[in-house]
Amino acid sequence: MAKDAVSTGSAASDMLWFVLKVQTNRERTIREALLKKVKLEGLEEFFGEIVIPSEKVVDTRGGAPKEQDRKLFPGYIMIQMVLNDDTWYLVRDTGGVGDFAGAAGKPMPMEQHEVDRMLGRAEAQATTAPKVRIQFTSGDVVKIREGTFENFEGTVEGVDEHNGKVSVLIEIFGRSTPVELDHWQIESV
Repeated sequence: MAKDAVSTGSAASDMLWFVLKVQTNRERTIREALLKKVKLEGLEEFFGEIVIPSEKVVDTRGGAPKEQDRKLFPGYIMIQMVLNDDTWYLVRDTGGVGDFAGAAGKPMPMEQHEVDRMLGRAEAQATTAPKVRIQFTSGDVVKIREGTFENFEGTVEGVDEHNGKVSVLIEIFGRSTPVELDHWQIESV
């Protein structure tokens, strides 16, 4: 395998984004292994970013709010690279990497708008605040534990992760009435 399979002068402009199927819950260690192998083989000019698509969420379980990264696509890594024999074998020969996402074993590069959407670049301009992790979904039966409607039971109608709000339908005077509450004001029944 010759390392000059692609001319070095145009390597940066030939880089495309690909999706790798990897072992779930090993995305970080596989990313580190790929970075290490690229450096050992001296193929840095053929690789760009290696990204685990994630978003910031605030988890309030256990009392204090804690900011975490949540993987958007568990079991997948995005990699920017020039596809040639050397780079293809380096990636495929890394432990934990299953295959490139594509048709019939042939790696298919991603369109730029897909890359922007998966990496959250389009959303990043709209909002920089982390989402609040809310453990409730529409249809869940909950009990209000604080506020004006304390001890009322209702059904979750909608969840707003950006603002940390939950819309709950409660019955008042025989009619279903929507009430907007903070996520911490309710608990599962």
